[in-house]
Amino acid sequence: MTTKKMIAPFYDRMALIVIGIIALGYMIVLGKEILDPLMFGFLFAILLLPISNFLERKFKFPRSMSSFVAILLFLAFISFIFYLVGAQISRLMDDWPMLQKQISQSLNNIYDWVEGTFKCNVDKQKEFIHRTEVKILSSGTAVVNTTFGAVSSLALFYVFIIIFTFFILFYRRVLYTFIQRTCSTEHEPIVHDISGNVQGILRQYILGLVFEMVIVAAVACTAFWMIGIKYAVLLGIMVGLFNIIPYLGIFTALLLSVLITFATGPISHAIEVGIAVIAIHALDVNVLLPTVVGSKLRLNALITFLGIVLGEMMWGLSGMFLSIPVIAIFKIIFDRIESTKPWGYLLGGDYEIKKTAAIKMKTE
Repeated sequence: MTTKKMIAPFYDRMALIVIGIIALGYMIVLGKEILDPLMFGFLFAILLLPISNFLERKFKFPRSMSSFVAILLFLAFISFIFYLVGAQISRLMDDWPMLQKQISQSLNNIYDWVEGTFKCNVDKQKEFIHRTEVKILSSGTAVVNTTFGAVSSLALFYVFIIIFTFFILFYRRVLYTFIQRTCSTEHEPIVHDISGNVQGILRQYILGLVFEMVIVAAVACTAFWMIGIKYAVLLGIMVGLFNIIPYLGIFTALLLSVLITFATGPISHAIEVGIAVIAIHALDVNVLLPTVVGSKLRLNALITFLGIVLGEMMWGLSGMFLSIPVIAIFKIIFDRIESTKPWGYLLGGDYEIKKTAAIKMKTE
């Protein structure tokens, strides 16, 4: 006697999916303190895995030593970046009194222009700004305490990332074996395929972002140097760093670059810097991003932007960084499980259509 498999109606399945997504999102928000550094540790462990394997294979390092040395090399690279940025910021801080004076003078010029052009009395606006400035200076102790607390929390966050990175590298074989044993024997090839693709694609994505950041920073430094602005290196590095934040980073870099240039030079330089940043971004989006980051990370632009917004709502700035790798992991998993392939198609969108069309053209 054969038994028919009961399939729930579409609206029942959709309701369960929506409830599951909401519950998962709520748990992710609650677990931010642990999951946030854990996800960064996972990404950095994937990035450093070839270095650790090379040290074990070439120099016969034990697993603990190879993981530790790989992390030290990574920290040395990050420290070099911070040194470059810090050296430039120290120059900016040395000139801070002059910058304050120039900003105040520029604002007064704008006030005079507005008053002369629109016949508006801006004394009340000046008085309000002055009162606000006095309040900020009088609350200096509170600001220092808040800043110290924020820096301490950030330092603890980085320590957790390093610890998680080390343990994931050290126990990578245990973690992989655990995932294999949780699945049946017939699914082992799929698990192995997913694991290999996740490592390859995420490593390509991270390295591509770093290389793209270096190229954008070099181009921006060259453009700013040709314009003749004072802090060309600092602003160029800042444009490269902010560029790795999808969609929203370029607007932050544009705003900061124009403001600092406006405070340290003529308005014409600020306009030229704004045009240069927009041109560099256009070059990056149309040439560098598809070429350098690679063609494997094919995600729907709508889903990507939605993921960035949701990531920022749940985890703030770190959620914006992690949203694209997380979506890429889900797409890899969805594409290799028969029942979730429609979700994988949704995450890929037009890229899947182009891929299918290309395959048909080759077979015809």
